Amino acid sequence: MPVSLEENLARDLGVQLGDAIEFDVQGVPVKTVVGSLRHVEWQRLAPNFFVVFPAGVLEGAPKFHVMALRAADAGVSARVQQAVVREHPNVSAIDLGLILQAIDGIYAKASFVVEFLALFTVVTGVIVLAGAVLIGRGQRVRESVLLRTLGATKRQVNRIMLAEYLALGTLGAAVGAVLAVGANWGLARFIFNLKWSTPAPEVLLLGWLAVSAVTVITGLLSSRGICDHPPLAVLRQET
Repeated sequence: MPVSLEENLARDLGVQLGDAIEFDVQGVPVKTVVGSLRHVEWQRLAPNFFVVFPAGVLEGAPKFHVMALRAADAGVSARVQQAVVREHPNVSAIDLGLILQAIDGIYAKASFVVEFLALFTVVTGVIVLAGAVLIGRGQRVRESVLLRTLGATKRQVNRIMLAEYLALGTLGAAVGAVLAVGANWGLARFIFNLKWSTPAPEVLLLGWLAVSAVTVITGLLSSRGICDHPPLAVLRQET
């Protein structure tokens, strides 16, 4: 008999359409064939199952019934649960609102950890960037002297450094965006099993502007006074 499997379960079991599966229902073997695959949105508050049998197969097996009700607020939900348990002691009444609150709390904590790590990474990156720029100050002085010796003006040297820092910031933003989008896709796909959505272009643009601005400002601040060094003194140090 054909059954319908949830697509992720079928992938985990390594089965495809037409494959045979034997279920053990209370000690009774039931031979089935995978007749269809279903995509289930588990985020929706609706009863759904990994495996669906056709009618007339499991009616004689032990079973339970599920019904969902919507309450106006927590007070109404509590009164409904009390009334159900009082009238039908064998019925279990579960408040899905509490479950959703617990899930929201878990996701909020996970989001806080990710945001904290992202902020820590940004701060660390800025410190590393500032250190790298400061270390290269001597090289910038020699390059400035060489350019001025060849006839470049102070304004031209500043424009060259601005273009260099802007290119460095753009490259850093591009690498960071690729890593961030890749990590976001990996977490959504393999950890949280959620549908991944493409980041908004304005978010990526804002990230590029922020990284480029920090790079340019840090570079220009560290390069202050470079063009004030006399070329002859620097050239003597090189020899």
